[in-house]
Amino acid sequence: MIFQPVLNPWLIALIGLPLVALTVFCLIKAPGARGRMLWVLRLALVLACCALLLRPGIPGGTSQTLATDTDIVLVVDTTASIVAEDWDGERPRLEGVRADVQSIIDEYPGARFALVTFDATADLRMPLTTDTTALASAMEVLRPEVTAQSQGSSIGIASALVSETLRSAAETSPDRSRMVFYFGDGEQTVASEPESFAASAEYTDGGAVLGYGTTEGGPMRDTSLGDSGGSYIQYQGADALSVIDETNLQAIADDFGVPYQHRTADAAVELPEAPTTTTNYAESGEVGNVIELYWIAAVVTALLLAIELAVATARVARLRGLSTPPSRRAGGDR
Repeated sequence: MIFQPVLNPWLIALIGLPLVALTVFCLIKAPGARGRMLWVLRLALVLACCALLLRPGIPGGTSQTLATDTDIVLVVDTTASIVAEDWDGERPRLEGVRADVQSIIDEYPGARFALVTFDATADLRMPLTTDTTALASAMEVLRPEVTAQSQGSSIGIASALVSETLRSAAETSPDRSRMVFYFGDGEQTVASEPESFAASAEYTDGGAVLGYGTTEGGPMRDTSLGDSGGSYIQYQGADALSVIDETNLQAIADDFGVPYQHRTADAAVELPEAPTTTTNYAESGEVGNVIELYWIAAVVTALLLAIELAVATARVARLRGLSTPPSRRAGGDR
C-alpha cells in the first residue's frame, strides 16, 4: 500500500484522531441498537474521510520515464510591457510566457526549477525545486508591477541574482548541469546600459532567450488597480506601445552563450535537448506507477453522507409532525 497524502500527515492525524475518539465515545454511550448503529456508520464516515485525505494506492503498471538531472533557472520579465497586447493578435504577452514555461516543464521531467522575476528589482520567487505544480501555480498568479509605482527598469537587473543562483547550484550539486531560460521583450526603459549576464556563462550548460512582442508594438493596460481590465497607459495623448528590442535580447543570449528565439503564438517553442547528465530510465529499467484507490474512499464517504442525510431528513419530518397541534391533526382527519 502506498499513501500520497493531500495534507501533511500530522495535520490529518490532528484532525482525524479527535473525531475518531469522539465518535467511539458516543458509540459506547449510545442507547439501544439503533443508536449504536448510527454511530458505527458515523465512525466509518470519519475513517473514510481520513482515508480519502491519505490518498491510498497500490503499485501497479509500468511506464518508461525520463529524469533530467538538470537545474533550470527561469528568468521572467514582470514589467508593465509583459502584458502588452500583441501576442496571438491582441492577447497579453504573459499568456505566451506561461504557455512556454509549461512546455519547458513538460520537456524536462525530473528537473529542478527556480523562478526569478524582474521589474524595478529582481526577486527569487521560487528556489530550486522539483515541485512543478508549485511552479505552474506561481506562473498562474504572476502579475506585472503596478503601473503607478513603475519608474523604469533594466533588462539586466536580474544578472547578479541569476549568477548567484547558478553558482550556488553548481557548488551544491556539481554533478548536475544547469540551464537558463530568459523571457522578455528587451525594452530598456532606464537611461543606463543593461547589466551583463556574462558572469553566468561559466555556470550555464544550455537554455535559450525567448523574445515576446512585435515591431509594431502593443498597448499596455494600467495595472494600478491590480487587474488587467483598466484603461490603457497613455503617452502624449495616445496609447503607449511596447516594442520588442531583439538587439538587446540577442546580446543577453550572447552573454549566456545560448540561442535567441523570437516567439509567436503560431509556432511551438524550440527547446534544446537536455544536457548529457540526463538519465534515461527506459534504458536501465521501468518505473512502477501507482493505481489510485482514493476513489473507493470517496464512494464510501458519499454513501455514508447520503445515509446520514436521509436519517436527518426523517428526524426533521418526525419533529414537524410532533409540533403540529392536536386540533389541526384532528381537523385534517375529517
